[in-house]
Amino acid sequence: MSRPISSLLLALVLACITSQPLSAAPAPKEMQVDPAHNPLIWADVPDIAIIRVGKTYYMSSTTMHMSPGLPIMKSTDLVNWTMASYAYQTLADNDALRLENGKNAYGEGSWASSLRYHDGVFHASTFAANTGRTHIYTTRDPERGPWKETSFEPLLGDHSLFFDDDGRVYMVYGGGRIMLTEMKPDLSGIKPGGVNKVIVENVNALFGADQGGLKGEGSQLFKANGRYYLFNIASPGSRWARTVTIHRADAIDGPYEGRIALDDRGIAQGGLIDTPEGKWYAYLFKDNAAVGRIPYLVPVTWKDGWPVLGENGKAPMTLDIPAGAQGVSGASGIVASDEFDRRPGDPALPLAWQWNHNPKPHDWSLTKRPGYLSLTTSRVVPTLLEAPNTLTQRTFGPSSSATTRIDVSGMKDGDWAGLSAFQRQYGFVGVKMSDGARSLVMVSAETDKPEEFASIPLSGKTVHLRVDCDFEPAPEIARFSYSLDGKTWTPIGRPSRLKYTFPHFMGYRFGLFYYSTKTAGGRVDFDYYRVGQGTEDRR
Repeated sequence: MSRPISSLLLALVLACITSQPLSAAPAPKEMQVDPAHNPLIWADVPDIAIIRVGKTYYMSSTTMHMSPGLPIMKSTDLVNWTMASYAYQTLADNDALRLENGKNAYGEGSWASSLRYHDGVFHASTFAANTGRTHIYTTRDPERGPWKETSFEPLLGDHSLFFDDDGRVYMVYGGGRIMLTEMKPDLSGIKPGGVNKVIVENVNALFGADQGGLKGEGSQLFKANGRYYLFNIASPGSRWARTVTIHRADAIDGPYEGRIALDDRGIAQGGLIDTPEGKWYAYLFKDNAAVGRIPYLVPVTWKDGWPVLGENGKAPMTLDIPAGAQGVSGASGIVASDEFDRRPGDPALPLAWQWNHNPKPHDWSLTKRPGYLSLTTSRVVPTLLEAPNTLTQRTFGPSSSATTRIDVSGMKDGDWAGLSAFQRQYGFVGVKMSDGARSLVMVSAETDKPEEFASIPLSGKTVHLRVDCDFEPAPEIARFSYSLDGKTWTPIGRPSRLKYTFPHFMGYRFGLFYYSTKTAGGRVDFDYYRVGQGTEDRR
């Protein structure tokens, strides 16, 4: 097994690394503290919901067709986030989520979540098109669980769960036309005879005659200073520009009055959070092309009972919060290197890992060959998009890299294995087995059809693989290379264009994969997985 030198065992790169942040005002070196900066996390962490419990913040997000899903993150400063848990291991068990019988759940799975804390219980809720249901997960301990699921029909899209002061509980949901629906006290479904009414007939009416565009969605409901505040996103008809809209009311069922709250670079969708010291912020996200939808934190002041977002109508890049260790995370972080060594009591996989769709438990192992991730195949598929047990982590900006070493001695004819920049229009470097011979290959599906751009005979049984993703400057590309000794890297093929596409609706991920196109039953072993900041950190 190949192991990194000690310098590579230092702090792991988190996706919130940005370009050079602005420094604080000059101060003695030992006293100087850099401010935090936007984006908070330069990686795909969309549809965020944030709550504060005492002095600790918790955040949920969307991961759609990935398993486990509905990630829960934790912070003590609103800036530095670590993974706490997932609300579920698998959303449901059906053909689409298993990638079986020609079906898939790309762009489905769980969508925009809501996160609440009430009477000592954490509630993470979501909805899913491929189950047709609304799902609510509860626990008293978001780090250790267990999470208990309740689900019901119908699907309440882009909902916001809300516990009112009088003990009643509601969901606000809808697109364009926003509904308020009262829930049963045990959250098992809609309350018969309860409140069920339209509270905003048309969010986009705020644009006057310039309606159309994105219909108001992404509801998040809050109560502050005795009033109810409803956040949505929408866009005018003349241009696609996500904006933040806010409606307020003195009673939960209205009447509501609204205004446009922020129109800046498409930074939108989210809500309000306050600090123990009484500061207010809006948490939002920005569509940032191939890397995905990335979180921003925007200061909030109050004027005439309205939250005022940003500074002079803009989301500032520098924040009035100390950066701390922003840009770095530990082994349970949002991204994490992994040597695949496990001691007794260790979790099978760090929380940074997610499978593409539901995993096949019998086709992966960390014990068949200790210190390695072993992947086997039990069925035949045509391409990487149909392959089960692709193990993924987020890419991050402005550039990032992933490396691995793979033992391919157990491959069969028609097998493919390697390391991918994974989305619908993926690219990868890997090994294929054809007519009894192994070849190093580089493949790109940037035109939606996988095309082999390089093939080099591989005489040995092991090889190191590397993918570098550059998200700035444009064009966004992935570059691929290999090494026979883990020290000297040789480019292979050509750069592959990266493009945020539907139906995946997700930023690019690094993925370890293995699939069979002719005969199942082969095996490959991955020795390690290491993340870095891109080209400059080549070893």
